[in-house]
Amino acid sequence: MSIIVTIGGGEIGRPGYEIETQAIDETIIQLSNKEKPNVLFVPTASSDSEGYQTVFKGYYGDRLGCNFNTLKLLDDSLQLKIIEEKITWADIIYVGGGNTKMMMEIWKNKGVDTLLQQARDNEKVLCGLSAGSICWFESGHSDSASFDATDDWDYIRVAGLDFIPAIHCPHYDSDTDGKPRKESFHEFMQLHKGVGIGIDECAAIIWQNDQYQVITSKDTAYCYKITEQDGVISEVIIPDTGNIADLLN
Repeated sequence: MSIIVTIGGGEIGRPGYEIETQAIDETIIQLSNKEKPNVLFVPTASSDSEGYQTVFKGYYGDRLGCNFNTLKLLDDSLQLKIIEEKITWADIIYVGGGNTKMMMEIWKNKGVDTLLQQARDNEKVLCGLSAGSICWFESGHSDSASFDATDDWDYIRVAGLDFIPAIHCPHYDSDTDGKPRKESFHEFMQLHKGVGIGIDECAAIIWQNDQYQVITSKDTAYCYKITEQDGVISEVIIPDTGNIADLLN
């Protein structure tokens, strides 16, 4: 059984911010079929931010009642055996946001991409938001170039694990540094043919076996299918449930 939950974005309790995705996160916990599941947080995209780990532990561990562990892959002393043990321990693997390009490079260098494929095949719940959502797709519309701190950066295409054969844009209804995601993704899809999946803040899609389900934590959040034909972009709201093959064709 394969279960992936891709979250467009939303706050999980940073200081000064309200929790926005709790309804989605409670659904993720239910999908594990465990009363107190083991949740492994993977903060690679944030350069293993200690603050991010503290917030996540307080949320998924203390507030939502899960057993918590973290996989810090920027630690060069971490042995592959320990990485394997942590991934095997987990019922839920949650990937945090940040620099998608950097994260994917580290994963491939350390063999984590292969281990996550095994985790998918072993009935783990794979999930995450932003970079942690892009990673499960064939590729994604990423703001990774913004982390180089240049004024003239633009969104780029970053290859993911290709568990979901589509191009993904998280934060579809927002922007980074004043650069609107939606407008940029429409231009992006003019260049990169295929099916695009845009997911708003506080929205998510559950990809389970051959079916999908849209879930949200606020009424105004949606998910979209974006395609291009003869230079014209089509954007449609994705129905609440359906067949994955139909959605991605």
